[in-house]
Amino acid sequence: MKILLTGFEPFLGMSENPTELVTKKFTGKTFMGMEIIGHILPVDFQKASKQLITQVDQLQPDMIVSLGLAAGRNRITPERIAINCMDGEPDNAGNSFQDKKIADNGPDGYFSTLPIRTLVDALQQTGIPAGISNSAGTYLCNQVMYTARHYIETSDIDCRTGFIHMPAHHKLALENPKLPSWSLNDLNTAVEVILQELAKTSKKAIS
Repeated sequence: MKILLTGFEPFLGMSENPTELVTKKFTGKTFMGMEIIGHILPVDFQKASKQLITQVDQLQPDMIVSLGLAAGRNRITPERIAINCMDGEPDNAGNSFQDKKIADNGPDGYFSTLPIRTLVDALQQTGIPAGISNSAGTYLCNQVMYTARHYIETSDIDCRTGFIHMPAHHKLALENPKLPSWSLNDLNTAVEVILQELAKTSKKAIS
């Protein structure tokens, strides 16, 4: 069984993106027989979704876990829902949208199919601050979460998917003193807990 783990490249002038670093760390590892395959997505409205769909077609993963940076948040936040809207700052290629639908004929929103309450409980029991978020925004994170769910639903693919936001790491806080931040080690620990929990729930589902 396979988990596709995605992160993003740096964006909005930041020197690093911790989701890229975390994704690379776990690429190639296994948890209870679940193989982790990592992919770094561009912060580009035109390319990110296409790359994600290509990865799904090629890898046929059992789960997709997408990671994104939520600079300003102070805890790990699995997202409950993605909405059919692109809006916000220009991406790394200069693309900018306002109130634009991700899928013209798609529903207004898609809920995560990951066990987000279970993930939050597992993180908190490990002493890691976590909570469910009810807004993935309208930028690339939301687009990727929505695209994954929409593609799976419309292609009749058996795959669970969802999005998890994480705080900035210390390097970004050194560049912007107003940002709350975590050590990279703590972010890695949080994602390890998430992947282990997903591997356990997957084993229960097929036993």
